[in-house]
Amino acid sequence: MNGTAQLPLDLAFRPAYDRAAFLVTEANAAAVAWIDRWPGWPAPALVLHGPAGSGKTHLASVWRARSGAGLIEGDKLDEAAVPGLVDRHAALAVEAASTAPEAALLHLYNMMAERRGHLLLIAAAPPARWPTRLADLRSRLNALPVAEIAAPDDQLIRAVLIKLFSDRRLPVAPEVIDFLALRMERSFEVAHRLVAAIDSASLAGRRRVTVPFVRTMLDELTPPAS
Repeated sequence: MNGTAQLPLDLAFRPAYDRAAFLVTEANAAAVAWIDRWPGWPAPALVLHGPAGSGKTHLASVWRARSGAGLIEGDKLDEAAVPGLVDRHAALAVEAASTAPEAALLHLYNMMAERRGHLLLIAAAPPARWPTRLADLRSRLNALPVAEIAAPDDQLIRAVLIKLFSDRRLPVAPEVIDFLALRMERSFEVAHRLVAAIDSASLAGRRRVTVPFVRTMLDELTPPAS
């Protein structure tokens, strides 16, 4: 082989989405408790909300594995298709639920409630912040229990970094995790982007992930202060 950098292949990695792999801290413990409480929810639906990359999809996957629930994207929900959905699924997760057509979401809620099924409505924000115009839907949403995944605390951001590197089968030493956790922006979305960039650069340059290496990556990925 010559001395040129190896081009990183755009290979998909497979995250671990089982319950044992979900990282529980104070930031998400209440949301986990709500999922674990199923099927003893006090309403036909539960709203699960939190920032991008916070683990909503992972936690929804845990619930779907337990409940046998189906999954649909909110903006793909069609009112005419709701009866068929409810016939096929006694439980259903709606991703990006705030983007669902309101009449379709109301119809889905009503049919699930009639049949004593369950909905998990997944969104970035609580229903009070959704731009809901349909009064009947708004009243139902506002009466639902809400499970929030908060912004990550120090323990969780470190655990998320460990999990993201592990999902990519990228070995890192504890001092690398400590270095990143202390210096990166404290958000799940940034953690996902940062680990993906480190993985790609490590593969391209065939370099080990060390503190000097991630320091360079942080400098490149962090915009200068204005």
